Amino acid sequence: MLQNYNSISELMRRMEQPKPLHPLVTLIDYSHVKVSLADAGNKFSLGFYKISFKTSFSGQVKYGQGYYDFEEGGLAFLAPNQIVTMSDNQNGYEGYSLYFHPDLIRNYPLGSAIQKYGYFSYSVSEALFLSEKEKLVVAALFEAIANELDHNIDNFSQDVLVSQLELLLNYSNRYYNRQFLTRKSVHSDIIDKLNVYLSNRFDSQKSTLSGLPTVQEVSDHLNVSPRYLTDMLKSLTGYNTQQHIHNQLIEKSKNILSNTSQTIAEIAYKLGFEHPQSFNKLFKQKTNLSPLEFRQSFD
Repeated sequence: MLQNYNSISELMRRMEQPKPLHPLVTLIDYSHVKVSLADAGNKFSLGFYKISFKTSFSGQVKYGQGYYDFEEGGLAFLAPNQIVTMSDNQNGYEGYSLYFHPDLIRNYPLGSAIQKYGYFSYSVSEALFLSEKEKLVVAALFEAIANELDHNIDNFSQDVLVSQLELLLNYSNRYYNRQFLTRKSVHSDIIDKLNVYLSNRFDSQKSTLSGLPTVQEVSDHLNVSPRYLTDMLKSLTGYNTQQHIHNQLIEKSKNILSNTSQTIAEIAYKLGFEHPQSFNKLFKQKTNLSPLEFRQSFD
């Protein structure tokens, strides 16, 4: 049964926690509270954001064929209306959970800018893992938010809370970029698998039957979320997933154009284009030459 919680107060009651000090934001410090597991195993959806800060982990955290370098703490992010399952492990509730309603930031620049923080769309397995030094910075930010929530609400409360939240998100952005770079070998393996998949896809009959590969399709094949794949690719290559697919497609079409006598239309259909004009347009956009002009350059 899916349970929906549209207000933070409603969720706190269900978790048998005190009423939040602020109606639009609350912070749970698991060292001071014990969470009810009455809903363990149930799926639920929140009408607000959640940031979980785990201060420690037991054992190594596996990723693909390797392990994360940082096992001392991490952050996980949840956007409104995502469906999650409540854990039945009491030991899993450690560190902090920060909940904030979209209304908290709606009238601030962060209200629209929050869309740029792609990690709210990452899966749990793509959490941000922190070094000991990074963990101290994040812990201080959570402590500052907790101190602000302990004050009586005044005309400055929301401004201060939104500023603190934005600082936390900016640090998270920095640390995710570090994670992409420090785990470059792991992510290079993902890129290699992506390129092999695309090459095989363009060589098979699937493109002719199913059209061009989509971001969702390649993400599903790689077992990563679409947003994580795009952010990782942009960090390491400068291109998002759609651009990467197009780049590989153009390289494949160049090989066909220079080594076969297939017509432009045949090549377009083979690669998954519904109309040859679309292939011509993309090719010229990427190379400043039409497919025919590119082929003629080899004559």
